[in-house]
Amino acid sequence: MKPGNSLLFILMVVLWGSNWSLMKIGLRSVPPIPFALQRFAISAVAMLPAFIMLRRRMPRDKRTLAGLMLLCLLFVLIIMSQAIGLTQESSGLGAVLTYTQPLFVYCLAVPLLEERITITKIAGIVVGFGGVLVLFLNKTGSVTFYSALIMLFAAFLWALSVMYYKKYLNHVDPFVTHFLQLAFGVLPLTILSVTAGNFVFPMDATYVWLVLYSSVGALAIGNVIWFFLLKEEEATTLSGSSLIIPVVAMFFGWQLLGEGLGVESLFGSTLTLIGVGLINLKRRNAKMRETGRWSAVPDTTVV
Repeated sequence: MKPGNSLLFILMVVLWGSNWSLMKIGLRSVPPIPFALQRFAISAVAMLPAFIMLRRRMPRDKRTLAGLMLLCLLFVLIIMSQAIGLTQESSGLGAVLTYTQPLFVYCLAVPLLEERITITKIAGIVVGFGGVLVLFLNKTGSVTFYSALIMLFAAFLWALSVMYYKKYLNHVDPFVTHFLQLAFGVLPLTILSVTAGNFVFPMDATYVWLVLYSSVGALAIGNVIWFFLLKEEEATTLSGSSLIIPVVAMFFGWQLLGEGLGVESLFGSTLTLIGVGLINLKRRNAKMRETGRWSAVPDTTVV
């Protein structure tokens, strides 16, 4: 990554890594769908002044707008799935399961984008999903089994959205993209909350601070950084570097929630993260680029 992008990436890691514990705390007071709605609405309001200034970058063609609407629906499903799964799953393991996303990116890229299959990548898939299997072994038949499955589904949707954005919407300003996701996403979440009749907003200071951090910090600022980096950097490089986030999330879960990891969970998490790392290993290019510099080229490229 470029030096400036590396600093942005570090900020994103802190915001996203700490947010898992805060979401877990927030979900003790508010059901998943209203919690997701509050995060979307607060983030959209926080980003509105900047969006007004950047409105000239708003896409006008119907095809792009339709694509953004589809990306919005994917994003709503991702955030809802994370919130629903996190009600029963620990914040640390929830983050590990969600960040299996690069494994799905590669699995989708091979058939859809005809990416080259390598032994290293196959090993990463086997080891990564082997770790996921270990994480599920002691959950079979329990409530947390289904919660973990939902978190895994969120990872798959995230991988799908990464590929879709890079292939069809990479020309759209990342800030505008994320604002429209949040603004459009408020509508289906509002309908779901009203239908379920479970809208709750605790007015105590702790919850207000928590939801503001989770909304403005993680969902607004963190995701704008993600889209910017996704636009500037290779998707697999970014996805591979992101595997540090669940490690940070486990640290915050231990510090803020007293979450511990059993032997099976620790072993499964380690295997999963190793697999994600293998998926994103880079090989040294044997030739010089036209610029005359040596470069590390990833075996797998989403676009």
